[in-house]
Amino acid sequence: MYKPDDGQITIMEFLSPFGKLDPNNRWVKTSYMIPWQHFETKYAERFCDDNGAPAIPFRMAMGTLLIKQRTGHSDEETLQDIMENPYMQFLIGLHEFTTEAPFAASSITNFRKYITKDMLLEVNEAMFVREKKDDGGDGENGANDKDSQTNDTGETGNKGTLMIDATCTPADITYPTDINLLNEAREKLEGIIDTLHPYTGDKIKPRTYRREARWKYLRFIRNRKPRKKTIRKAIKHQLGYVKRNMGHIDKQLQRVSIEALGKNQRNWLSTVRTLYQQQQQMYDSKTHSAENRIVSISQPHVRPIVRGKANASTEFGAKVTASLVNGYVFMERLDWDSYNEESTLIPAIERYKQRFGFYPEAVLADKIFRNKDNRAYCKKHKIRISGPRLGRPPKELNAALLKLERQDASARNAIEGKFGEGKTGHGLDRVMARLMETSETVIAMALLSMNISRRLRVSLRCSISILKYLLGRPLFRVAWGF
Repeated sequence: MYKPDDGQITIMEFLSPFGKLDPNNRWVKTSYMIPWQHFETKYAERFCDDNGAPAIPFRMAMGTLLIKQRTGHSDEETLQDIMENPYMQFLIGLHEFTTEAPFAASSITNFRKYITKDMLLEVNEAMFVREKKDDGGDGENGANDKDSQTNDTGETGNKGTLMIDATCTPADITYPTDINLLNEAREKLEGIIDTLHPYTGDKIKPRTYRREARWKYLRFIRNRKPRKKTIRKAIKHQLGYVKRNMGHIDKQLQRVSIEALGKNQRNWLSTVRTLYQQQQQMYDSKTHSAENRIVSISQPHVRPIVRGKANASTEFGAKVTASLVNGYVFMERLDWDSYNEESTLIPAIERYKQRFGFYPEAVLADKIFRNKDNRAYCKKHKIRISGPRLGRPPKELNAALLKLERQDASARNAIEGKFGEGKTGHGLDRVMARLMETSETVIAMALLSMNISRRLRVSLRCSISILKYLLGRPLFRVAWGF
């Protein structure tokens, strides 16, 4: 059952023992940015109308996730922050300050399940695209009017600049190695055997050689620089133990229902079976790659993403392609499998057209996006794409074109800096959520948090500009004694 919060209050109506709230506070400004009531109805559709206790309102759930993303605290610490801060309580929709917890810390996990990635992307679109369409473009979310072009028919031409790039959002997993994964799989299977054994009625537990397997594993990992022959031997031993344990479990499941296992154990068993097949295939073929390779038993959706960076050639998490328009970031694609980001350029440009009503004047992207098809598409729609043209370089270099290429390369640093901002201040450096759906929610919330921070900085600069203008006027200076 869902009971929406229809009583939207102002800071003057919020009851606090510390006095009236400051309207310039960042949490107060954020509360006025988000169209709560518009998404309250869509959020209510995820709940049953006549069953169970009333669910948490959208504003409370959404505001809590936003506070958690901005502070970088754990679920328990986030709840403590809300209980101590009246501004945070106003953001989540409370009517008065209270020292009691409005919900349990465990409910924040459910918030990440109920508020999906698609819902957050829709919130992001509604907050940072709607005003652009309403006012016709003042540079806030799209292009400046001075960049517009008008053709002979009176239609508005291309406007603005679209920057696009891809990054990886690492998941919170241990760096995977074959021997560590097989040892963890063996331990998981031993726990499943122990769980099923009382239901079989057998007096003697199946022999797993767990002490011997553990001793061999510890002996191997103490070797700082093992040779290839030693590594293959250790992997062979662990593969044998895993195969033996799976055989015992298959025999137990012939007499015991799989429902005797918990949900996590059933998921582990399915994951370990796939992991064993991949590891056995790589061992037999003497390779180190497999299709949809599992690198974490607890998070089997995580895949290795080869990025070719200096500090980490391979990262483990979701691959995200994002576009940047005048400082605001929009997610173009999120996938847990590695993909070629050049295929995302044309859809990103089309979404730019849907958002703002016109194509961009220029697209700033790195070399991988500048393939033949993308260049032909940009040429067809009169979009300038950054970088040198394809083919043999010209004999005589054009100084103006070289200068423009340097300017584009310098301007494209903005999207690299935006990724850095997300990873240093908004939690994209390590996604702590465990499930695939909740991880996607965290990533989308990080992008929304960055855009809100951008909007707050823009409003602060506008306030400072207005104050400087007023201080420069004679009547204002006389009135204030300057």
